[in-house]
Amino acid sequence: MSLSTRAIAAIGAVVVIGAGTVGGSIAYASNKGKPAEHVATLTVGRSSITSAPFCYSDGKALAQDILAKCQVDAKKAREAGKLPTTDVQASDRVGVGVPPSVADTGWFAFTDGGAQGQTPLAQDTRGTTWSGSVAASQLLNSSGDTTVTVVEADQKSQEILAVWFFDMKTQD
Repeated sequence: MSLSTRAIAAIGAVVVIGAGTVGGSIAYASNKGKPAEHVATLTVGRSSITSAPFCYSDGKALAQDILAKCQVDAKKAREAGKLPTTDVQASDRVGVGVPPSVADTGWFAFTDGGAQGQTPLAQDTRGTTWSGSVAASQLLNSSGDTTVTVVEADQKSQEILAVWFFDMKTQD
């Protein structure tokens, strides 16, 4: 069986277009610079959202007055719907991830829900980039909106270096 000239031309065109697309995609991606390195990721079920810190001072400790302002600003942002937000169901599993640089410093995460008020999602996680997954039913508050707070804190000095906030909206 022989291929017709048309078939050979069509196959050649597909190969050329495919190579051009891959080459163009690589050039486009390599021209975009490095991805943000100081981010936290909230995973709920099979979806995830990533965010830069809400409060951050380029790796320097955040003073107490700055932390107090950060909490006030985060509350306002939450009320205005400006925090990174995802839907959650009680049957979902929830986890938090951070880059190795944050894991090396140390971090923890908690929610403003659950039976005890502030429910730990991750504790004493120095060197660990993933919290593991926890049943959402253990983390959610009764209002339908639960805030996840992720904190980068130097384990030795107890200084807070970065704070992230995520909002989870309970779906029935």
